[in-house]
Amino acid sequence: MDVQYFAGAAYRALTAPKDGPSLYDICDPLLRRHRGGDAHLATFYRTALGNAALRPLLRRAGVPELRDEQCLQALRTALTQARDDENPDWSAIGRPIATLLDTLELQHPNPPALTSPGTPPPLQEIDAAIRTCGRHLLRSFGKNRFIPTYAAFNLIGDPDVRGAEFLMALTGLNARGYKNSTLMFNLARVFIARSPAGKLINPPWTGIAEPMWEPVQIRHRSAYYDAFFTEALLSYLETGLVAADESASVRHAIDEMVEFCLKPSRETVQAHDGKTVEVITALAPPPHPRFHRFFAQIKQELGFGIYVPDCDTTACSFSAATQAGSTDPILEQPLVDFYAGYQVDSSRNEPMVTVPLNDNIDYDGGIVTWIDNLAGERPFGNDLDPTLNLDVLEVSFRNCTRWRIVETPARLETVRRIVGFQRRLVGSGAFANPRSHIYYLPELYCAYFGRCYAAFMALPPPAQQAIDPDGAFAFMRDKVLAYVQNELIAIEMNPFDAALALIALGHLGADPETLVPALHCILRQLGEGGRRGPFKAYEWNKMKTPTRILVGGPEVTSAFVLMGLALARRAMMQRGVRR
Repeated sequence: MDVQYFAGAAYRALTAPKDGPSLYDICDPLLRRHRGGDAHLATFYRTALGNAALRPLLRRAGVPELRDEQCLQALRTALTQARDDENPDWSAIGRPIATLLDTLELQHPNPPALTSPGTPPPLQEIDAAIRTCGRHLLRSFGKNRFIPTYAAFNLIGDPDVRGAEFLMALTGLNARGYKNSTLMFNLARVFIARSPAGKLINPPWTGIAEPMWEPVQIRHRSAYYDAFFTEALLSYLETGLVAADESASVRHAIDEMVEFCLKPSRETVQAHDGKTVEVITALAPPPHPRFHRFFAQIKQELGFGIYVPDCDTTACSFSAATQAGSTDPILEQPLVDFYAGYQVDSSRNEPMVTVPLNDNIDYDGGIVTWIDNLAGERPFGNDLDPTLNLDVLEVSFRNCTRWRIVETPARLETVRRIVGFQRRLVGSGAFANPRSHIYYLPELYCAYFGRCYAAFMALPPPAQQAIDPDGAFAFMRDKVLAYVQNELIAIEMNPFDAALALIALGHLGADPETLVPALHCILRQLGEGGRRGPFKAYEWNKMKTPTRILVGGPEVTSAFVLMGLALARRAMMQRGVRR
């Protein structure tokens, strides 16, 4: 978006005629100066919604329905109960807001069709782009002593969260602070989306993955990110394009990030059989997350005071460490035994999914996200994400021999049930529906399916047969590949979309000719990031509660592009493409 767009959108937000009570008309009398009751609700309101930056944009954003005294009073009563009741009835509190949320008209991106370029770019251009991305990661690590990632809030929220989903979250989350933030962010969504401020807060973009152009981006470090950057740098080494004087720096960065994943980020938890297990937490104790002091305080005030380990960070950290050749004894733990305790069985324990935002899919056999800490805390309740389950399979395949999965009937059954969960998801076509995913885009699911498929195909044939006797992976490969070829690369893409397409196509053994649109998209946009890097920051993953929170960064885009280009390069060279 250019300056003219933002200037026009800002002007319209600041000068729009007011049509009904605003967010501040409703909340200021109840929360702005209130003391007593649940202090966090008022603190959250003042910090996140009542601040000096947002007030000018929303002060004229009114909702006509709230002119009705009955509707207005119902909303004020709900907020008062959330503020004052010791044990609030969250379902009742959420109903007036859920009704308003159902009036929103938010949609997922729908890019236009794209005419594919005819010929692939020269290999030397691909090589140069790989080196540019790899050196960007190394410079960032050298400057920061880690590779940062950023979080940004999109206050307009996620199109998949309407009234019913909001109530699911409000009643399924555990921590009161997180319920408060979900309540207030979703109330604010109504005033934003139904006013000119929505065009400023949520401008249009090219492609599927959302650019992170919000003015406030919170830099931080996590084992999940370090594991991902480790894989990217390993991919850089495998290309053979690393200069002789860079090799030591690449290996040093890999070793440091694996160390961060397995040591500062390690946390002891109790498995469902009573044994203690070492897992990996997404946010290590301070000072390791590297938050700025200001944002560390903001994190607390927004309701993120407690953070617990998760199955995805654990899987990805173990996988990256395995690929990097780590000999840490933690890797000897058969994680698949631990995951079995978090596996959904629809006949007995499906209620363990307390926040079923994607209840359009069949959870049976899937692994839920969040791990109880030793204190038994689970602030986010629990949900189930399909892409996370791909990561669980991938780490299981990489450690199949070490963990004796094929030889241990219970472990083999756990893995087979996750495969069955994925086959039903893909067979139904639900994998391509954004609502099916909690933390990721369908396009990223396709890329991660490719990653998982490659790990599966690296297994010896007898192990493949034991894990997948019915050919589920061959079936899923065809379905996912068709989606990427016929839909993802057939529309207008941004570089992040294109990188995801290349990763999926490369791992799934697509014809090199199908790589052409994504390759041209990436090379055409090289340099768009300006001083921050070769490319802009785009949506890598997200949270749908308490509002739409995007995670990504220029370094993340460079890492995905590097891995996508490396796979494309390998495919082209195998087909004998010349420089």
